[in-house]
Amino acid sequence: MSAPNTSNSSRAVPQPVAAPLTRAAIFLTLKMNAGADHRDSIRAFCPDLSAIFRAVEFRDLEAGLSCVMGFGSEAWDQLFGPARPAELHAFREIRAGARHAVSTTGDLFFHIRAKRMDLCFELATQIMERIESAVSTVDEVQGFRYFDDRDLLGFVDGTENPRGDAAVNAVLIGNEDAAFVGGSYVIVQKYLHDLDAWNGLSTEAQERIIGRKKLSDIELDDSVKPTSAHSALTTIVENGEEKKILRDNMPFGRAGHGEFGTYFIGYSRSPRITEQMLENMFIGRPPGNYDRLLDFSRPLTGCLFFAPSATFLDSVGEDPGPSGASSAESAASELTESSDPKNNGSLNIGSLKGDTPHE
Repeated sequence: MSAPNTSNSSRAVPQPVAAPLTRAAIFLTLKMNAGADHRDSIRAFCPDLSAIFRAVEFRDLEAGLSCVMGFGSEAWDQLFGPARPAELHAFREIRAGARHAVSTTGDLFFHIRAKRMDLCFELATQIMERIESAVSTVDEVQGFRYFDDRDLLGFVDGTENPRGDAAVNAVLIGNEDAAFVGGSYVIVQKYLHDLDAWNGLSTEAQERIIGRKKLSDIELDDSVKPTSAHSALTTIVENGEEKKILRDNMPFGRAGHGEFGTYFIGYSRSPRITEQMLENMFIGRPPGNYDRLLDFSRPLTGCLFFAPSATFLDSVGEDPGPSGASSAESAASELTESSDPKNNGSLNIGSLKGDTPHE
């Protein structure tokens, strides 16, 4: 197996990782079934995803439908061989006392977003109809926006997301990994909340845990905000510069089953930024000074995926054999010279043209 030859591409077009926030989403995690025929099916599907997307998107061009496809570390090796993104690896679990960031199975990942859930559902259905014989479903979550962008804990989620060019710079790989310009790393976790215990706290106690005012969403002053506050521990500063990721978290739940949760999804140019946030949360900064939100929330899943450029997906075909094993590297110089991942975050399997991502 080998990575596709994109040496004839004039531009590495990213997937819509920085697409505008939407009211609905589906998060679909799959395991690839064993066997060369199943690997071939997935490879054959990659360049067809854009056409499947367009067929669904055309039903409502104003609905902002977008889709991002990602690959886990093990699946990448099986599908594309030794030419691999520099920082792709399995999700690294974290254990600290009773706190456990689990690492779970995930070979393929689809992040489907739109203003309407029916479009998300239709696209997920069409994707599964095409590849269902080659995969097994690990997890599927339907997310929704909750009132004024709040999570089920009652706080606004994603306030500090970067916007515009800053968002694109935060999530898209540049010349530091020239063979994979325009790609992005994505970490996902499915958290369940103990809402009874959480709602038993006073509003003031909740605000100290989160680090923001509950009603106004204004960040607490450093003089009163605990160093263990969620907003404090997830702020990463290197050489005087704050490092950002792009979150598109969604509430999910089943009221009849007492299930209330948040699906965390964070895109980044390097997974180490998100990983540092998680270490701060679970272990503490310094160790022991952990995120008290974890006393009320626990992750059921944990996966790291790489979302290559749309150009990469469109170039995947039948396995050309060992001679193509380094094709990604052979394309690096041309892609580096001609690619500009800052163009926008909504591309040929992307969102509405002309929208400014996260503005």
